[in-house]
Amino acid sequence: MFITRDDFRFKASNFDLTESHNVVRILAGFMMLPHAASKFAAGGLNPGTVAFFAKAGLQPAEFMVALAATAEIVGGLCLLFGLATRWAGLGVAAIMSLTVVALLNIGPFKWLWNFGGIEYNVFWGLTALAVAITEFKRRAGAAHPASAGLRTRTA
Repeated sequence: MFITRDDFRFKASNFDLTESHNVVRILAGFMMLPHAASKFAAGGLNPGTVAFFAKAGLQPAEFMVALAATAEIVGGLCLLFGLATRWAGLGVAAIMSLTVVALLNIGPFKWLWNFGGIEYNVFWGLTALAVAITEFKRRAGAAHPASAGLRTRTA
């Protein structure tokens, strides 16, 4: 149930694009990278992002921006490569949840992302959560196939 060495093994099966859960996991990881990149500008922290964090009450803002960017990069790369997937999915879902709370703290409710809303963050947070749940279920099924009630593929 906890992190094992197996969580950090690169496996060819993690890149089998005929498995839809791999496609969703890879896309979720890939989409975290531009989200993290937006926290940087001109070789340093993005002043607009630092101001947003400060306005949302996330202090010290510079440290919190750097922490968020690091978590998004690590979580995104783990999802992208299928490393510690269940934990990375939970971490990314938590990051996106915190982003939603921060957005709601600074102003009125808005849904559409292009108007400063929470749509993007809710979508990717729920996607990451679905990836984590799928991986937890897959691991439980591999450990206890008879009790998991999972169907196995036949040729």
